[in-house]
Amino acid sequence: MKNRLKVLRAERAWSQQDLAERLQVSRQSVNAIETGKYDPSLPLAFRIADVFGMAIEAIFLRD
Repeated sequence: MKNRLKVLRAERAWSQQDLAERLQVSRQSVNAIETGKYDPSLPLAFRIADVFGMAIEAIFLRD
């Protein structure tokens, strides 16, 4: 699954650590999601969508 996390984060000038703190996860988790090494759980995907004020489908894309 592809995602737009890195782009959305950059648009807000947030570091991976900034986003991790907002999501209450580790910076390593944010990195793993951004690089496609890890797909977030559904609750985490909803938290990500809430943080960016977007629908999940606008952030996460099928391969």
